[in-house]
Amino acid sequence: MLMPNLMEAKKRSNKEVLIKTNEYIVKDNLKKLGLGKKYFIKTYGCQMNEHDTENIKAILEDMSFLETDNMEQADLILLNTCAIRENAHNKVFGMIGRIKHLKESNPNIIAGICGCMAQEESVVNEILEKYNWLDIVFGTHNIHNLPNILYETINKKDLEIEVLSIEGDIVENIPVKRDSKYKAWVNIMYGCDKFCTYCIVPYTRGKQRSRKPEFILQEVEELVKNSYKEVTLLGQNVNAYGKDLNINYNMGNLLENVAKTGIERVRFVTSHPWDFTDDMIDIISKYPNIMPYIHLPLQSGSSRILKLMGRRYTKEDYLTLFSKIKTSIPNCAITTDIIVGFPGETVKDFNETLEVVNKCKFDSAFTFIFSPREGTPAAKMQDDVSLEEKNNRLYELNELINKYSKEANDKYLNKVVPVLLESVSEKDENMLMGYTDTMKLVNVKASKDLIGKIVNVQIKDVKTWSMDGEVVD
Repeated sequence: MLMPNLMEAKKRSNKEVLIKTNEYIVKDNLKKLGLGKKYFIKTYGCQMNEHDTENIKAILEDMSFLETDNMEQADLILLNTCAIRENAHNKVFGMIGRIKHLKESNPNIIAGICGCMAQEESVVNEILEKYNWLDIVFGTHNIHNLPNILYETINKKDLEIEVLSIEGDIVENIPVKRDSKYKAWVNIMYGCDKFCTYCIVPYTRGKQRSRKPEFILQEVEELVKNSYKEVTLLGQNVNAYGKDLNINYNMGNLLENVAKTGIERVRFVTSHPWDFTDDMIDIISKYPNIMPYIHLPLQSGSSRILKLMGRRYTKEDYLTLFSKIKTSIPNCAITTDIIVGFPGETVKDFNETLEVVNKCKFDSAFTFIFSPREGTPAAKMQDDVSLEEKNNRLYELNELINKYSKEANDKYLNKVVPVLLESVSEKDENMLMGYTDTMKLVNVKASKDLIGKIVNVQIKDVKTWSMDGEVVD
């Protein structure tokens, strides 16, 4: 049993990051372990978690498990979890309650959690205390070892906890079962060393470590060969890519080389304003297949609060960067993240956030009330803002965000824009859905044989969060 340790997870050293290319092995006796059995995975959180789930699915299918989207039919149930906010915690524990009822009627079900919550000491302690009927807990550093973890679980018939609180290495050649045939996630780096005072990610994901460019480019070239249209480069802070490689190669170089593979659409998330260079802006503006869409978290419009958050930029720095991007990249859509009610946030601080929103007029934003994460510095700060006040601020902020989201979408009315059609619309089976180059959701009147293609669409109707359109020649 390997338990998570928050203090160990916080440590950073000069230890060399190992690139392991032969770490993933499914022994012959494990290749049929899942024969005749079905698995179900529920994923919470960010794109990194979604991509981790794609790896987990492929591993399970290497062991002969078959996927089901019906939890009640599953022999193996895994929750791939997110630790970034309390709401995510609550959803997971609520789902665990549902799984318990299934397990009571079928004790042979193997059930467990993985991902970021599994990396938290407090969560695993709670599992031991209240949910020790679960079978398996593993974290973010050892997904490749899932075959052996499952084997131990089945043979011991007891709760198997294997969570590594380490800085981390890079394991290449883990298989992937992609959710889409047209767009793909590609990890370019893991972990984070920023240690923003409110954020648990550096503890759950380990230190910042970049994949070597040749592995990334090989993966993208394989996607091109398999007719993928879009790739999204993933990392907790992609702009810092390459800083740890000890070679003269950075995010700008990587973006350029990925663009040169010829894949039709290149995206990247998530950016930190601190590491967003002029070189990156020049590369994005130079290559038409790098999409004019950037997610640029603000978090607060108050320089005083930004300093308490450990963000290492000021309001003025952010606005300068925002202006550079908008000036250099035509038609660029910029979205953001904003936290309200951070400990010590005054009315003046909050009003400064509103001022920045009024200046930037973001295309959209993910907005949250501050959620203390156990073990982070912000969790120990005096929080003197009432919940009622936080809710009022969030409401006011969202009203403003919604106003500018609608204004941004209004500019598209009657325009013809490129849309990658991904699937049948969830809201109308007679429509297809897809995204513009600027990441606008569009529901399109189109034939299903156009799924997977980038087509020109004329926007006929505009809403706050989506648009409707028709295919044109």
